[in-house]
Amino acid sequence: MTDWQKSDWRDKPRVQMPDYPDTDTLTSVEGKLSQYPPLVFAGEARRLKEELAAAGRGEAFLLQGGDCAEAFDQFSADHIRDTFKVLLQMAVVLTYGAKVPVIKMGRMAGQFAKPRSAPTEVKDGVELPSYRGDIINELDFTAAARIPDPGKMLQAYTQAAATLNLLRAFSTGGYADVNQVHAWTLGFTEGEKAEKYRDVAARISDALDFMRAAGLDGESTSALQSVDFYTSHESLLLEYEEALTRVDSTSGKWLAGSGHFLWIGDRTRQPDGAHVTFLKGVQNPIGIKTGPSITSDDLKSLISTLNPGNEAGRITLINRFGAGKVGDHLPALIRAVEEEGFAVTWVCDAMHGNTIKSATGYKTRPFDSVLREVREFFAVHTAEGTIPGGVHFEMTGQDVTECTGGVRAVTEENLSDRYHTACDPRLNASQSLELAFLVAEELTARRISDAVRPAVAG
Repeated sequence: MTDWQKSDWRDKPRVQMPDYPDTDTLTSVEGKLSQYPPLVFAGEARRLKEELAAAGRGEAFLLQGGDCAEAFDQFSADHIRDTFKVLLQMAVVLTYGAKVPVIKMGRMAGQFAKPRSAPTEVKDGVELPSYRGDIINELDFTAAARIPDPGKMLQAYTQAAATLNLLRAFSTGGYADVNQVHAWTLGFTEGEKAEKYRDVAARISDALDFMRAAGLDGESTSALQSVDFYTSHESLLLEYEEALTRVDSTSGKWLAGSGHFLWIGDRTRQPDGAHVTFLKGVQNPIGIKTGPSITSDDLKSLISTLNPGNEAGRITLINRFGAGKVGDHLPALIRAVEEEGFAVTWVCDAMHGNTIKSATGYKTRPFDSVLREVREFFAVHTAEGTIPGGVHFEMTGQDVTECTGGVRAVTEENLSDRYHTACDPRLNASQSLELAFLVAEELTARRISDAVRPAVAG
């Protein structure tokens, strides 16, 4: 798009974005950010796009996970390490089930802003602007804390840069060695309630033992010692996104330098709106959240606008309907995409449609509902003859009590024990790994079914 400029969004209708009262400071912050180095590079984004195209063809599988919203006060090396560690464990289990490479992508190093269902909230008769994430304002329920502060973008950039630095070190410095990662997973299966996952873990151990015996261990094969790890976030605060957008010197195309993969939310997907206008001009792979309110015509319009050249790997459709509702919505969207011949990658977000309020007053997500939506997602794709390309979870490596259920059962009465999220409830480390084993079962069943089908047809 040679006529596209990164500021074009400013003339379009904007939603879910703050109105900064201090415009002078905002201008100053944007100027500083525009001089800072980008956080990611064009070659990385192109490589991710190729991998996502492979997932769309069934030759890879996407695992996307991380915090609902990154918080400044919870930022630490341990927090980053623990989430990265669980994502690696999940990826090993999924790789075994799918028998294809697993793309590892974190909701990290940029997921600082959150859309809200209402612009204000009321407590004890007091009405204040909603908390929109640490990059915009503060969680404390005071008038001063809820004023949008442009300076927070600089703090977000610093935290994102530090997070990426550590992730890159973990990815290539030996921490991601597959033998070590699987050893951590074996600890999970030692529990009495996790016994049903022990057989899969043992088979993974056998496979690794065979590779070692054949001389394909971590020391001799770099692919077993390091991983590619990508970052992603919702492209919500466009002042931040624009300031970090650069022209790629290799291709001459624009790159959103804030993260490898950006997505557009269910609330910000207006075809003539600011967010779509911004994202259509950058070369990064793009996600589109699709919920119950999207129609087939809406989806066709969005894909045509964001990917007019129908480039494989450019568009990932992240479905979020809720358990029991996938069959009501997903088939029509799949058929619309197939009719147009769009190249997309289908991904299941089994979190956002399953949020409920517990009897104790905490927002939570039942583990069984999350699993049910994943299974419905696979079942619909099997029925439609299309490819489920990945899963998207809000999770953490910390031992939180925010979602109920799982083998180490969290009950509604337990939620208050370690409920640390500033926004939506996340799966804890144990729940995340258990879910990976269950998704791996779905992938194995599909792989066997695909192998049997041609034989039966012949």
